[in-house]
Amino acid sequence: MKDVLAMILAGGRGTRMQMLCEGRPKPALPIAARFRVIDFSLNNCVRSAIQDIAVALDYGRDTLRDYLCTGVGWGARYGASLRILEPRSGSYLGTADAVYQNITHLDEKSAELVLVLAADHIYQMDYRKMVAFHERKGADVTIGVIPVPIAEAHRFGIVTTDAQGRMIDFVEKSQVAKGNLASMGIYVFNREFLIERLREDAADPFSPHDFGLAVIPKILDQSQVLAYEFDGYWRDIGTIEAYYEANMELINESLCLSPDHNCPVLTRCAGFFSGEIPGNEINSVVSPGCLIRGHVEHSILSPGVEVAEHAVVRGSIIMANTTIGRYSTVDRAILDEEVRVGDFCRIGTESGPVAANRDIAVVGRGAVIPSYTEIGAGRPPSSSPGWRASSVVGSLSHRLSPGAVLSNK
Repeated sequence: MKDVLAMILAGGRGTRMQMLCEGRPKPALPIAARFRVIDFSLNNCVRSAIQDIAVALDYGRDTLRDYLCTGVGWGARYGASLRILEPRSGSYLGTADAVYQNITHLDEKSAELVLVLAADHIYQMDYRKMVAFHERKGADVTIGVIPVPIAEAHRFGIVTTDAQGRMIDFVEKSQVAKGNLASMGIYVFNREFLIERLREDAADPFSPHDFGLAVIPKILDQSQVLAYEFDGYWRDIGTIEAYYEANMELINESLCLSPDHNCPVLTRCAGFFSGEIPGNEINSVVSPGCLIRGHVEHSILSPGVEVAEHAVVRGSIIMANTTIGRYSTVDRAILDEEVRVGDFCRIGTESGPVAANRDIAVVGRGAVIPSYTEIGAGRPPSSSPGWRASSVVGSLSHRLSPGAVLSNK
């Protein structure tokens, strides 16, 4: 295999993730309690024997810079060279601009191939197979693709290929998709070819400077652009619903991405003390440092979470250092870090045949929820002692912003 340089694009703002990505880049989101989303792209590089890795940061860059220990710490830990790259000024204009602004990094390297990766997907993949396909076919660029449900195709760049696997059309996130073969945000470029295309794109004042919107569509007619179909597990977490579902899937130990799998995902450990579970935990991921005195079922709990006596957590994602008070119920919800839930609260709870398809209640980082508060169900308060009509956050309040402090006075 030719030498490969990996460029991981980790500056996404995650606008569809709403409050979960306020000040936090999407690749920094916790996943399955023990990992960050970016861990999967980094892990794939190391497992594929790609040791020259660069990560382009932008939005919320301090979070990932600290997590990666400015690159030096992470690289030393896993025997790779990891370099952190940032915009020369302001922000990148698009995914292609993120690579173009760091074109001197490409010039400095002797690698013949450049692997460009999005950092906001959940999957395990040996990139060497895709690189071998690229070399064997004599491609200028090879794009990783995967079939997706047609109902979700509008969320992705959709490609069309001929009988030989050559790409003949690429449409980014069209509301009327022509097919269901989605781009995975994985590109193998011949280095010199990439540099030439980036310079052409940078010189175009009307370009959005994005691989999917500009660079790839422009080269389809005159270049050898091939699709490499991946047949493994892959999830895009571009929406709150997709993020929630990916976490719930990772609870199932039969998945190849299970934290207990014999090829674990490399990550930076949180270093919390051992947890305590005198309560009841069923089919859940419970991190070190958790104190569970209530009932937790089919949920993911990050380090430092406390669930008090008689509290119930079901089908939910609870991020680090969040506390849930006595007799409270959290059901089909995402609670960000350092949320404080009082006693006798109900968050996201709902019963009946439509419960499985209802919205996901989301509580922002650092929110304080007083006792006897109901969020997300949108129905009258229960008759429990202490309930007040003003304690109900109405049917539109499935999203509670970071730092919000509610009052039931």
